[in-house]
Amino acid sequence: MITENAFAKINLALDVVSKRSDNYHNLRMVMTTVDLYDRLTFEVLDEDTIVLSSNRYFLPTDERNIVYKTAKLIKDMYAIKAGLKIHIHKSIPVAAGLAGGSTDGASTIKALNELFKLNMDMEKMKEIGKQIGSDVPFCLYGKTALVEGVGDIITPLPEVPRCWVVLVKPRFGVSTKEIFQNVNLETITHPDVDKVVNAIEKNDYYEMCKHAGNSLESVTFRLYPEVESIKQKLLALGVDLALMSGSGPTVYALVRNEQRAKKIKNSFDKKHYEVYAVRIRG
Repeated sequence: MITENAFAKINLALDVVSKRSDNYHNLRMVMTTVDLYDRLTFEVLDEDTIVLSSNRYFLPTDERNIVYKTAKLIKDMYAIKAGLKIHIHKSIPVAAGLAGGSTDGASTIKALNELFKLNMDMEKMKEIGKQIGSDVPFCLYGKTALVEGVGDIITPLPEVPRCWVVLVKPRFGVSTKEIFQNVNLETITHPDVDKVVNAIEKNDYYEMCKHAGNSLESVTFRLYPEVESIKQKLLALGVDLALMSGSGPTVYALVRNEQRAKKIKNSFDKKHYEVYAVRIRG
């Protein structure tokens, strides 16, 4: 049996650069990971089948699940006749802008590579990851990086300055596809990604917070005003940075110490929000 921890990601910068002829968008992003994770266990079965289970009743356990889809793709690609029993202990919120599905897919690629001794290098795993989801290549890398193109061009960066992250997600999800369909390249903001990169390279926490930004915020805020309300509440609490992650709806705040992070976490009503105070991993 193999166990993999699949960590959530946040975007410190996200710029939608252009629209491609295939209707996807070229992006420039700074991404890192936080200490919130799903735990996946993998066991080999004699029978040629995939048995998927989860602690969350609402997660599909068939081809609609990215873990199942990834396992089947690799089994077919390498003509693996053995079966798999996979359990997902889900802690990352679903449809939250935290790459909860992509990170599970990335962990599945790594686990099957080890279980079946496939000897895939990182480039081969990224190639498979691209077929699964645009965040999977980054999740395979799993450290702070500049991510470009459609998520497939990854340039490693130094660790992010040490801090705490408060994640606040309302009790609804957001469709990434819906958000990108509503992007107007002329009206969205374009954060200075290079300044965020430079701040991280200088280990300058406050400069990083100053220049962090997300092109998709205005789109999601217009469609889901409650997401903007979360950001405004975090800013009113005096955090160092409040920013939406990915296409939302999760908004995160950065602060320097644990006590402050937990105080901010406790200011949100758990009936209406999923809230976590976790360390940045980098």
